[in-house]
Amino acid sequence: MTTNYMGMELASPLVCSSSPLSQEIGRIRRMEDSGASAVVLWSLFEEQISHDADELDHYLQYGSDRWAESLDYFPHAGEYRMGPEPYLDHISKAKQAVDIPIIASLNGVSKAGWTSYARQIAQAGADAIELNIYYIPALAKLEGAQVEQVYVAILKQIKSHVSIPVAVKLSPFFSSTGNMLSRLSGAGADALVLFNRFYQPDLDIVNLTVKPSLELSSSWELRLPLRWIAIMYGQLSASLAATTGIYTGRDVAKAILAGADAAMMCSALLQYGIEHLSRVRDELARYMEQKQYESISQMKGVLSQARCAEPAAFERANYMKALTSFGPTSTFE
Repeated sequence: MTTNYMGMELASPLVCSSSPLSQEIGRIRRMEDSGASAVVLWSLFEEQISHDADELDHYLQYGSDRWAESLDYFPHAGEYRMGPEPYLDHISKAKQAVDIPIIASLNGVSKAGWTSYARQIAQAGADAIELNIYYIPALAKLEGAQVEQVYVAILKQIKSHVSIPVAVKLSPFFSSTGNMLSRLSGAGADALVLFNRFYQPDLDIVNLTVKPSLELSSSWELRLPLRWIAIMYGQLSASLAATTGIYTGRDVAKAILAGADAAMMCSALLQYGIEHLSRVRDELARYMEQKQYESISQMKGVLSQARCAEPAAFERANYMKALTSFGPTSTFE
């Protein structure tokens, strides 16, 4: 069951993704007891870290002089789960409580102020840092190359100040996803976590307001990470982790067969409880026995594009085949 994720030897591919569940030490212990091989702590937001306000304003406050109500979309200081100093203390306590790796998570969009705090995270004992770069380029004049450079610049800045592994969790919304993954790997990313889910707001047509909306992922959403992991497997030096849609042992098996080193779970644990991890691990073990796989490394990448008999199935051919194979059912006749 062991796997190597960004240089860390993990007991299994099962990693708990960033979520509120990691806020309590007791829950982190339960994660370890249920089979988690590592835990990503919930994200500390850039807005919580003291830094150059001008750069952050460039990304988050643009237009607030015209639409004052836009400021209400950002939480006030008291609404965050934990500030920067308690977050460091939590890392230390988590490291003392469990034997599995603890991965800190930073969420933001600018370089300023991250570096000194990243060093403190490493000093607090975190085994790695996951950069959750949550950025919506809403300005029409902002070119794609500028957006991509934001990601690369943040990564390089952090990497130049810490010695622990650094992962980048990013979205699939790039004009050339493969090139972006390659650039980040080349810039020093120890792992790429595919993919971040952008929580899209809904519209309240009665009160005429924009309202936050959060829906848990489903297993079918795993298909997008699977596709890009399968395409990029063997082309990057960075580890690959699948996230979004990991619910079952078979989902984990798909991620490994595509080429992932780790499978990260969040929604399934929020829905079914932390102990669901043990069921997922048992199902993965049964699958490996049925297929006579003796190790994770033996099954890794078996269904990647590099090893697939029909590599084009991951690209346009799959699109054509899916459409031509669909036919009307009796319901529509």
